[in-house]
Amino acid sequence: MAGHSKWATTKHKKAAIDAKRAKAFAKYIKGIEVAARTGGPDPAGNPALELAVSKAKKNSVPNDNIDRAVKRGAGLTGEVIDYTEIIYEARGPQGSALLVECLTDNKNRAASEVRVAITRNGGTVADPGSVNYLFSRKGVVRMPVGELSEDDVLMAVLDAGAEEVQQVDDQFEVISEPTDLRAVATALDEAEIEYETDEIEFLPSMKVDLDAEGARKFMRLFDALEELDDVQNVYTNADISEEVMAVLEED
Repeated sequence: MAGHSKWATTKHKKAAIDAKRAKAFAKYIKGIEVAARTGGPDPAGNPALELAVSKAKKNSVPNDNIDRAVKRGAGLTGEVIDYTEIIYEARGPQGSALLVECLTDNKNRAASEVRVAITRNGGTVADPGSVNYLFSRKGVVRMPVGELSEDDVLMAVLDAGAEEVQQVDDQFEVISEPTDLRAVATALDEAEIEYETDEIEFLPSMKVDLDAEGARKFMRLFDALEELDDVQNVYTNADISEEVMAVLEED
């Protein structure tokens, strides 16, 4: 989830709980299968696979699941893995925008399920390009603040191509161009700074504040999309303040 509101941080943490674990595992497994299909089963000669496996292990995906995914993706089990990446654009309540990133082996199913989730939950399917321009593709590395200062992080990543370091609640986010993401992550490793996630995401160029009514509708829409098997990520420019979150939590 992209965005820097209190709600964004809450959603990011929510992704780690058991209720989301199976979906999270499926996301990393798909990434491994795609990388193995494209570049073969040997991580030493397939940087994309090495990265996909590393991310899966970092997120506690069992080794057996990883090994099976590598073999499936590389065609060693006789199964045919053929995923297509698709991005759908949508409008939510009060002028909010969403990008829905899918990785699917059935484009018709993905399109149908995404469309139904959007229209049944108060959103509108947007024309291609009408939402995309509101976002920029960036590398994002997140880590807990802990004992770190912003200067500690900045000094570690400055020469690696980082554009910005910002604190969002109890996390630091390092923003870079997608092509510099690996260099930033490597620089953090070398500085012995542990990070939780390193992903390429769509970040909004500006935010849209939602009131309590809009936030309720928006969260139903967001959750409905996130729960779809073919959906890898949902990005948005919606911003829900701490005050509005407090109102929602009282419901």
